[in-house]
Amino acid sequence: MQAIAHHQEPTTTAGTSRQLITCTLGSAEYGIEIMAVQEIKGWAATTSIPHAPSWIRGVINLRGVIVPILDLRARFGQPATEPTAMHVVVIVQAAGRTFGILVDAVSDIISVAPEDVRPVPEMSTSMEEKLLSGLVPLDRGMVALVSLDALVAMPEEAAQALAVSAPSVH
Repeated sequence: MQAIAHHQEPTTTAGTSRQLITCTLGSAEYGIEIMAVQEIKGWAATTSIPHAPSWIRGVINLRGVIVPILDLRARFGQPATEPTAMHVVVIVQAAGRTFGILVDAVSDIISVAPEDVRPVPEMSTSMEEKLLSGLVPLDRGMVALVSLDALVAMPEEAAQALAVSAPSVH
């Protein structure tokens, strides 16, 4: 597991900034609220779930809890990730659920002042725009903030496919 470099962005007032873990998909950088992150783990094979959306890679058994793994690249409407040992899964809790997000790498921890977050421009009805809660311009480029609640919002049929009770394996 790689170490995460801590990069402190300047903020105006202590306590008003948000901390984000940044992760990459290709050359794009995305931010996830650090308070939602439970752990970061290396890629491991998943068990597929019938009738799940294409962006759900499957499920893993995480210490007795069955956790769905979402492919962030596929969720954004891009071709599915071909995971390798270098890929990571960020385990998060949001919208009352625990789930994993498959990304290429975790790169940094940043602090962002609320006034530094810009709205996502409405350019079309692309899925990616709806799954983002804002953009943060940094010297190194733009960080797109992932809306975890929107990320797990799915059609009812898909939610029912994931709600199938799976036995815990110890």
